[in-house]
Amino acid sequence: MPSLFATSDLHVTHEGNGPIVDEVVPDDPGDWLLVAGDVAESAKVIRETLATLRERFAKVVWVPGNHELWTTPNDECQLRGQARYEFLVEQCRAIDVLTPEDEFPVWDFGPEPLTIAPLFVFYDYSWRTPETEGKTREEALAHARDVGVVCTDEYYLHPDPYESRAAWCEQRLKVSRDRLDAIPADRRTILMSHWPLHRHPTNPLYYPDFALWCGTTQTEDWHLRYRAELAVYGHLHIPRTTSADGVRFEEVSLGYPREWRKRARGAVPVRKLLTA
Repeated sequence: MPSLFATSDLHVTHEGNGPIVDEVVPDDPGDWLLVAGDVAESAKVIRETLATLRERFAKVVWVPGNHELWTTPNDECQLRGQARYEFLVEQCRAIDVLTPEDEFPVWDFGPEPLTIAPLFVFYDYSWRTPETEGKTREEALAHARDVGVVCTDEYYLHPDPYESRAAWCEQRLKVSRDRLDAIPADRRTILMSHWPLHRHPTNPLYYPDFALWCGTTQTEDWHLRYRAELAVYGHLHIPRTTSADGVRFEEVSLGYPREWRKRARGAVPVRKLLTA
């Protein structure tokens, strides 16, 4: 019987993570896999890894994370911003991997059909700490720098042609809302994104100011508005199951070797979400 699996933050170019991809295998030929971003920074490696996973699973659905959107000096693909994202979408389509730009697939193996909605929604620096609540975006970013927190996105994730990452986020929110609003009103969903849609998963962050780069207040009610059976995300490298308003949230990241080697259970590269 088919099962629905999920993974994120494989970071396959980090020494120790590459071989773990070999452990991402289905239990059944009909299993599906959700990949919630941060496969790698290199466009070539992203495609190769997703192609390998697609050979194993009946269906693979991918959303970009911030690392996929980086334009680094060593990457053969020097496209930036929206152009890089569109290139990655085309690469996925060439290997039969679904993206946020494709028709939403339906998981039809349970008591009711569930529309899987892969979302690229980004962040807009609106998740603040008590110290920066009510301050401008520039003041919040300055406070984060003062306490030693700066996301690498500020150097490698370019928003072209938008004036800022927040402006790109606003455009992605509109695209996502339009697509979600088109789902039949009686259909429940599985919401899939790289950045968490709700603020509560950021509570355990060791550096609270990092929440600036983790989501947007504009998605705080999406798990209710769009009738989510569950919400799948990554980015935080805090794999766990939580809930908000009775909706299950699954953080499915592998993370960096320095992180998973400290965990009693070691590396957990894939999570089973549902079974037919």
